[in-house]
Amino acid sequence: MPELKQNKRNAGFASIPNFPIALTRIFGWAIIGVLAAFLFNNFLTNWLGWPGVRILANPSTGGHDPRIWLQVAIYAAAVLAAAAHVARTRDRSLRTDHQRVFGLNAVLIRAGFWAVLLIGLVDFTLAFLKGEQLLIGLVGAPLADTLGRAELRGAYVHMPLVAIGLAIALRTRVLALPWLVLMIVVAELLIVLFRFEFSYEQTYMGDLVRFWYAALFMLGCAYTLYEDGHVRIDLLYAEANPRRRGLVNAIGALVLGMPFCWLILSVGTAGRTGILNSALRTFEIEGVGDGMYILYLMTVLVGVFAVTLIIQFVSMMFGGMADVLGEPAPTGSAEGG
Repeated sequence: MPELKQNKRNAGFASIPNFPIALTRIFGWAIIGVLAAFLFNNFLTNWLGWPGVRILANPSTGGHDPRIWLQVAIYAAAVLAAAAHVARTRDRSLRTDHQRVFGLNAVLIRAGFWAVLLIGLVDFTLAFLKGEQLLIGLVGAPLADTLGRAELRGAYVHMPLVAIGLAIALRTRVLALPWLVLMIVVAELLIVLFRFEFSYEQTYMGDLVRFWYAALFMLGCAYTLYEDGHVRIDLLYAEANPRRRGLVNAIGALVLGMPFCWLILSVGTAGRTGILNSALRTFEIEGVGDGMYILYLMTVLVGVFAVTLIIQFVSMMFGGMADVLGEPAPTGSAEGG
């Protein structure tokens, strides 16, 4: 009987017109492509000095620069690549794309976790050695001075650790965010122990906990969305049938979720003085004292939050539209993380 019901569902799905599925898939993958193009163009504009497509709103300020149209072409190429991808995989279901998009997001979340963990431990160690006047004795005055400059520590210590985090993320499949919770608890416990038993407390001890707390919430939001763990008012949603739930999820992702995240990115990358660009360009550590050099990273985590949520909202839209169109649920879930 279960096999008969599954065959009926599959037969019903086979009768669904391909056009709405293809249109949904093109739209979703185009959003991811445009997001990648947006981030790449932001780098070209604010790090390499390209004019940027925003200048088209006021051509008198330099709208004749031919590089503008190259940046516009990057967006067009992203949309065309999405359409070509869907054309090559025309038999793929929305539920499969739902899992694949989450798999892509899981790599980013894992990379963020490992980068935050490694940077936290290494920067904490450097701050401890500096605070206890041990750094010069271990590495010498010139290197100690280099490590004390935010732009050099960010470029030559933090960025390589981010690359290592990405490499680890590509070779593992465990999201490991619960381990970050454990690390936070251990760090808090050590702070209390050293404060009350040894009367010892330094700025960098609290910095580490705040850094990991920020990362936990900023990186965990997208995964929690995938697990449907966020708080929702479900007086009507809980009693709705799967198609209505899918419609609510798809519309919510498109109308509420994505615009909010795009707003964060647009404001944060509005020129070199945008809060995200400014923090990352200058490796901002204002008021750090003897603490950790991670203030700019806590700002950048807001951008990571927006990027991972946009990708996850695309996954949510795919899953919701699969429910709306009556795609059969997979017999075995393929974990994307």
